[in-house]
Amino acid sequence: MAYQGYTTFSAEQDGGVLTVTFDFGPVNVQGQEMLEDLMGLAMRLERDRSVKVVVFQSANPEIWVCHYDTNLLKDMSADAVSRSEAKLLDLQAVLERISKLPQATIAKLEGVARGGGHEFALACDMRFAARGKFKFMQMEVGMGILPCGGGASRMARQTGLGRALEIILSARDFTADEAQAYGTINKALDPEEIGEYVDNLAKRIAAFPAESINACKQAVYESIDKPIDEALKAEAYWLYQATSKTPAIKRFQIADEKGLEYDLDNQRNWNDLVMKVQEIN
Repeated sequence: MAYQGYTTFSAEQDGGVLTVTFDFGPVNVQGQEMLEDLMGLAMRLERDRSVKVVVFQSANPEIWVCHYDTNLLKDMSADAVSRSEAKLLDLQAVLERISKLPQATIAKLEGVARGGGHEFALACDMRFAARGKFKFMQMEVGMGILPCGGGASRMARQTGLGRALEIILSARDFTADEAQAYGTINKALDPEEIGEYVDNLAKRIAAFPAESINACKQAVYESIDKPIDEALKAEAYWLYQATSKTPAIKRFQIADEKGLEYDLDNQRNWNDLVMKVQEIN
């Protein structure tokens, strides 16, 4: 499946990894063009099991993705609406679709991500940031609104309530190391390290079965808000979705026939062994 025809980014597939590189004008503004491109990308990825990992990066050395295009906000109604009348905003809808992709998604943050740009990063499964290059901010409270691309909804799930409110209400820049300490990113890395780290992680994940990746992802997201008994049932459900579509049972049968789990060397070397298992299909 060709990933072409986008105006705000390019997309290049290498094996099971699709790298999406934003390159839209001076600041990668998150306007209607980018949202339409992202929606089109999501529609293709939902049907494509050859892509297992999507890495989002930027060609701009200073900015990953800019905030939401303020031109789209200036005509908002000044009248309040009831809860029953409130509908998802376009940014919310697009980022929710990105978050539910069957692929693992990684934000490779080597520039600033503020407002909607940071909310986009939060909608990805994993985030890695370059020290000295990455900053993030949710500036919305200073403009008289609130983060409305999932920032108010996803932030506390990453950081806890107190830190989420500090980030949102302070409307200040946070560095990569602060982001790591607060939990908005997985890891802060030196600029010369981030490329190799993300590349190695993406390739490792892409070696695993597509349906297993999807099942793991869906189970984690589904379970986060459930009581433990319901969360365990969700795990069981997604387990069978995986085993019905992957070579898992065959791999377990071979391991049992050869007594592989009782081999002490295997137990010592699971980090490498899990990659060798991928040869069994």
